[in-house]
Amino acid sequence: MARCALTTIDNPYDPFTQFDAWFQFDEGKGYHSCAYLARIARTSDQLSGAENEQEIERAIDDIIKYNPLGIYKKVKETVEPEPAVTA
Repeated sequence: MARCALTTIDNPYDPFTQFDAWFQFDEGKGYHSCAYLARIARTSDQLSGAENEQEIERAIDDIIKYNPLGIYKKVKETVEPEPAVTA
Protein backbone atom coordinates (compact mmCIF):
# COMPACT_ATOMS: atom_id res chain seq x y z
CA MET A 1 0.00 0.00 0.00
CA ALA A 2 1.27 3.48 -0.80
CA ARG A 3 0.71 6.71 1.08
CA CYS A 4 0.93 10.04 -0.69
CA ALA A 5 1.98 13.45 0.53
CA LEU A 6 1.97 16.91 -0.96
CA THR A 7 5.25 18.80 -0.96
CA THR A 8 6.99 21.54 -2.89
CA ILE A 9 9.86 21.21 -5.32
CA ASP A 10 12.17 23.28 -3.11
CA ASN A 11 11.52 21.54 0.23
CA PRO A 12 14.58 19.40 1.03
CA TYR A 13 12.86 17.43 3.81
CA ASP A 14 10.90 14.18 3.61
CA PRO A 15 7.32 14.75 4.80
CA PHE A 16 7.10 11.12 5.95
CA THR A 17 10.31 10.80 7.99
CA GLN A 18 11.23 14.43 8.71
CA PHE A 19 7.78 15.95 9.17
CA ASP A 20 8.71 18.61 11.75
CA ALA A 21 11.54 20.00 9.61
CA TRP A 22 9.43 19.64 6.46
CA PHE A 23 6.52 21.50 8.09
CA GLN A 24 8.73 24.29 9.45
CA PHE A 25 10.28 24.84 6.00
CA ASP A 26 6.84 24.80 4.34
CA GLU A 27 5.30 27.25 6.80
CA GLY A 28 8.39 29.48 6.72
CA LYS A 29 8.05 29.84 2.96
CA GLY A 30 4.36 30.70 3.35
CA TYR A 31 3.12 27.69 1.38
CA HIS A 32 0.86 26.28 4.11
CA SER A 33 0.60 23.00 2.18
CA CYS A 34 -1.13 21.10 5.00
CA ALA A 35 -3.87 23.71 5.29
CA TYR A 36 -4.24 23.86 1.50
CA LEU A 37 -4.59 20.08 1.28
CA ALA A 38 -7.09 20.08 4.15
CA ARG A 39 -9.27 22.57 2.25
CA ILE A 40 -9.28 20.44 -0.91
CA ALA A 41 -9.50 16.88 0.48
CA ARG A 42 -12.97 15.76 1.50
CA THR A 43 -11.96 13.34 4.25
CA SER A 44 -14.34 12.16 6.93
CA ASP A 45 -14.56 10.09 10.08
CA GLN A 46 -17.31 8.22 8.24
CA LEU A 47 -14.78 6.90 5.70
CA SER A 48 -12.32 4.07 6.25
CA GLY A 49 -8.61 4.77 6.47
CA ALA A 50 -8.12 3.46 2.93
CA GLU A 51 -10.93 5.65 1.60
CA ASN A 52 -9.44 8.72 3.29
CA GLU A 53 -6.02 7.90 1.79
CA GLN A 54 -7.65 7.67 -1.67
CA GLU A 55 -9.36 11.02 -1.13
CA ILE A 56 -6.09 12.61 -0.05
CA GLU A 57 -4.38 11.30 -3.18
CA ARG A 58 -7.23 12.62 -5.34
CA ALA A 59 -6.91 16.04 -3.72
CA ILE A 60 -3.12 16.05 -4.20
CA ASP A 61 -3.61 15.16 -7.87
CA ASP A 62 -6.08 18.07 -8.24
CA ILE A 63 -3.70 20.50 -6.55
CA ILE A 64 -0.93 19.47 -8.91
CA LYS A 65 -3.23 19.59 -11.94
CA TYR A 66 -4.34 23.15 -11.17
CA ASN A 67 -0.97 24.28 -9.76
CA PRO A 68 -0.53 27.80 -11.19
CA LEU A 69 2.84 28.39 -9.50
CA GLY A 70 4.30 25.03 -10.52
CA ILE A 71 5.70 24.41 -7.03
CA TYR A 72 3.80 21.34 -5.84
CA LYS A 73 4.64 17.69 -6.31
CA LYS A 74 3.39 14.36 -4.98
CA VAL A 75 5.66 11.98 -3.11
CA LYS A 76 4.81 8.40 -2.23
CA GLU A 77 5.86 6.03 0.51
CA THR A 78 5.17 2.31 0.47
CA VAL A 79 3.85 0.98 3.75
CA GLU A 80 3.16 -2.55 4.78
CA PRO A 81 -0.52 -3.22 5.45
CA GLU A 82 -1.36 -3.86 9.06
CA PRO A 83 -2.23 -7.49 9.76
CA ALA A 84 -5.88 -8.26 10.32
CA VAL A 85 -6.90 -8.66 13.94
CA THR A 86 -8.41 -12.06 14.67
CA ALA A 87 -10.41 -12.95 17.73
